[in-house]
Amino acid sequence: MFGRRAAARERRIAAAEEAFSRPVQEQLGNGEEADYPFIANYGKALPHGEDGVVLPEGYRGLLRALSTRRAEDFERIPRGSGENTVRLTNPQAGLSFDLEGPDAQALAMPPAPRIDSAQNSAEMVELYWMALLRDVPFANYDSDPMVMRAVNELSDMMDYRGPRKNGRVTPEVLFRGGVPGALRGPYISQFLLRDIPFGTLPLPQLHDTVRVNQEYLTDWHAWLDVQNGVKQPPQDRNPNERRYLHTARDLAHYVHYDFLYQAHLGALLILLGMKAEADVGNPYENSRNQAGFATFGPPHIQSLLAEVATRAAKAVWYSKWFVHRRLRPEEFGGRVHAHVSGIREFPMIQSEVLGSEALKTSFDRYGSYLLPQAFPEGCPTHPAYGSGHATVAGACVTVLKAWFDESFPLPNPVVADSSGTKLVPYKGPALLIGGELNKLAANIALGRSMAAVHWRTDFTASVKLGEAIAIDMLREQKAVAHEDVSFTLSRFDGMSITI
Repeated sequence: MFGRRAAARERRIAAAEEAFSRPVQEQLGNGEEADYPFIANYGKALPHGEDGVVLPEGYRGLLRALSTRRAEDFERIPRGSGENTVRLTNPQAGLSFDLEGPDAQALAMPPAPRIDSAQNSAEMVELYWMALLRDVPFANYDSDPMVMRAVNELSDMMDYRGPRKNGRVTPEVLFRGGVPGALRGPYISQFLLRDIPFGTLPLPQLHDTVRVNQEYLTDWHAWLDVQNGVKQPPQDRNPNERRYLHTARDLAHYVHYDFLYQAHLGALLILLGMKAEADVGNPYENSRNQAGFATFGPPHIQSLLAEVATRAAKAVWYSKWFVHRRLRPEEFGGRVHAHVSGIREFPMIQSEVLGSEALKTSFDRYGSYLLPQAFPEGCPTHPAYGSGHATVAGACVTVLKAWFDESFPLPNPVVADSSGTKLVPYKGPALLIGGELNKLAANIALGRSMAAVHWRTDFTASVKLGEAIAIDMLREQKAVAHEDVSFTLSRFDGMSITI
């Protein structure tokens, strides 16, 4: 017995030493904060001038707090319109340390696309099209004339990096995530459509609704008030009209009110309810007389999802506040409007945005060049890059792919009809667990883009950050387990790995 205890103790010490010796990656921004001071970075809820740009003293107050990291300096950050304004969201979260998983400061994201880049321009044009197409059912994309205009323009952009088919953006790949499985079958993942077995409560995924054709912050003065932190009334929700997710507005509405790992917890409960096959490396999958419970059973994975989500949120919050401070699309839309309207010139804005059909169409519809927002308050009060929803999605989906057999086909797949009021059978190629989990991550992350609060790269870079966090935590789960366990999963780049 003493020998077994000593061996277990040695394993724990080795695991702790391995965690302690992990290298800390270098964190690099894209340099635009120095090249375009006060213009190219996040500033919402700080004081702004009449040109819509954050005032230097306000931004310097934020930088001072981020530099000194003193609690009193965070309390001194200037507020946009006085004491009754919205508050900045948790800038100190990224400074915490954890005894499980990598520390928030240990993993890096690549520099975000610059405000003067062709990639940023293409992402902005995509966001204008997303806003214009919020109320078109995904099932109707192949026949909608405005969808055709969107795919043609995005296909011809210099550096658009969304999915393509035979070199072109097509209705069937429009606004989808470029991760394995996300292009197969219906736009919405099965895990956002099927009933969730929540104990004795079967939960149909029928959501309350908001008004169609209701956009926000398309007026300059209303937009400027929100940049200065003026609080907005809550959005009207209709609990009597419920629908399955079937439009971009539905998806944006879902990610407006969800908690960060809600969709992934739902996916887990669906998988457990259908008794999906566990990963081949689960020590109890082929045991003759044992079943997993506190370790490698349902309670283990249920709690692990929450754990990895918390670590993912802290890590991306460090990237947001202390490294990148990328401005939100809402803020860039203000730069576009000010430039075209003659309020102030911003010569770094590229002609691909200024001359785009998407911008002209949006102006014709709303009377301004601002990016129409799906939420009354616009974006949250923290920088864009990376995305909290996307990082958590990447982390949670990675854990789920490690826990279950990704090649397991989902039985009886469904799709919402064009009204969103009922589910109909899906007939097409088999939908596998791994692909539908990847699609779930893309749905949740790009739903935030459909609300106009995030860029495409906020999704593509952040899911990989979440994946890295989850892989580190899975390594720790293996290192401290008594059982002989392994995890096999496919990464978002398509490569398969075994832990």
